[in-house]
Formats: sequence, C-alpha cells, structure tokens
Amino acid sequence: MIHSDNLALFNSNLRYEDPKEIISFVLDLCERPVVTTSFGAFSAAILYACTRMKKDIPVIWCDTGYNTEATYRHARTLEEKLQLNLQIFTPKYTTAYMESILGRPDLDHPNHPEFSERVKLEPFQRAFATLQPDLWFTNLRKHQTAHRNDLDILSLSKNGVLKVSPFYHFTNKQMLAYLEANDLPAEFDYFDPVKAQQHRECGIHLNN
Repeated sequence: MIHSDNLALFNSNLRYEDPKEIISFVLDLCERPVVTTSFGAFSAAILYACTRMKKDIPVIWCDTGYNTEATYRHARTLEEKLQLNLQIFTPKYTTAYMESILGRPDLDHPNHPEFSERVKLEPFQRAFATLQPDLWFTNLRKHQTAHRNDLDILSLSKNGVLKVSPFYHFTNKQMLAYLEANDLPAEFDYFDPVKAQQHRECGIHLNN
C-alpha cells in the first residue's frame, strides 16, 4: 500500500515512467478509481491515458455553468471520441440564479469565497461523496501553480485518497507532442470563474 511514509520512495521510482505505466501500476492498488477533468487545454491527454487502461472509469466533470462555448464543444468531442463514462455534477443553483444573488465576483470581492463554494467546491464534494473513490487521477502538472510545485506524481488528498498525476513532469511542449502522437485535440479557449487567473489555484486541489 502507498501511504505518507513511503510516498517519496514511490515517487522516486515512478519519476521516469511513462504515464501508461504509472496508470497501470496504481490501478492494481485500487477498487474505485475516478478521473477528474475540467476539459481544459490538455484534458484529452489524461482522459485518453486513463480510458485506454480502464475504459469504464468514471470521469467527473464539475460543470460550473460558466464554461466557454469552445469548452462545451471540446467536452462533447472527447465524450464521443473516447466513449467517456462521464459523470456531470453541477451547482445546485442555475447560473442565472447565481448571478442574481452573487453576481460574478472578482477575486478580491467578499462574495468570491461563497461563489467558489457554490459553483465548484460543493459539486466536487458531492461527486466524491457519491462515487466514494479510493484513487483519483488528475492532470496536475508541476509549474502550473505554487501549490502544485509542492506535489508530485503521487500525493494524498486531505481525506487520504491517493491522487495520481501521470503527466506531472510534462512540459507544455511534451503535452502537445503526446496529443499529436495520439491524434487528440487541444482546446485553449477556456475560462474558470473560480480560478480566474492562470497561475492561481482553483480551490479543489487546495481543499481536497
């Protein structure tokens, strides 16, 4: 089993392994894996890598309701191309209702923490409560944010779920090469109203 005491050793051993080998290794250690996605620029990589190893893996998408039209098209394209077992979790309130009571607050606005909780964190927590995963695949990569620089291929969530980032050490150039080699699309027209800035953490990985 992988736990906090041997996490560094496993990360050292996996440092130069291919994402496919990393995924294959950890799948043997779990019973209820999931993969999360926001259908961002390089999302096709993690979705392809996971579904080629476990075709029916649940794919959690917390759709905030504020995505670009390009993101929704990208999601539909990947759902069809990869035959995703897509599990969509949305806020309990419609986008129109959210904007009527909270607006779309900037990062420094006092309503922003509540906005973040309602549109992203609560749906994510509901997704995990529903699916009860014991392994969580993500597309986190080093240098994306300060918080992610302190993680690794393997990390543990605050609830003790093993979090696996098979592409953690990949650069943007390597990600694009992986997509091209596997005939996968990228989509850069993406906006997260909770994260708002490219190098800011969205909240899910700070709180879970």
